[in-house]
Amino acid sequence: MSASETPPTLLDRTFFVSLILKGLDGVLELIGGILLLVISPAQIGAITRFLTQHEIAEDPHDLIANYLVHLAGGLNLSAALFGAIYLLLHGLVKVVLVWAVLRDQLWAYPWMIAFLLIFIVYQSYQIAVSFSWGLTLLTAFDIFIVYLTLREYGIHRARRRRVRNDTAAG
Repeated sequence: MSASETPPTLLDRTFFVSLILKGLDGVLELIGGILLLVISPAQIGAITRFLTQHEIAEDPHDLIANYLVHLAGGLNLSAALFGAIYLLLHGLVKVVLVWAVLRDQLWAYPWMIAFLLIFIVYQSYQIAVSFSWGLTLLTAFDIFIVYLTLREYGIHRARRRRVRNDTAAG
């Protein structure tokens, strides 16, 4: 860090941690998309029943375990394919944009903001159609990341303008 640079603020560190979390989320989405392509819906149902059988045996009315079994039981080939494509595209976009932003590629900031806004609109529609606390929290997190990304983008643009002006003047 040069003498003219200020130390990172709490928001700077929060932005960095949020980016890392988004990147890890993107990697998990890529893994999930690949798994949906290679594991059949019937196998997913069997795995889900196996993983939840102990919980359901203890409490036949367990909300989460029963929801997972119901969700996996309703999965068909077209839904799995849609889910795989969605997860793969969503994950790939996240990983590429997070990587580019972490490498301080200025072009990636507006793209990240645009894609997050598209996902926020879609997620908001999903929340309106079928409310989910998980999706609501994810959407709130995405809105927070858009704010942080806008802030960082402004800081990086101003810094680049200063360097350009200093270079032109010197």
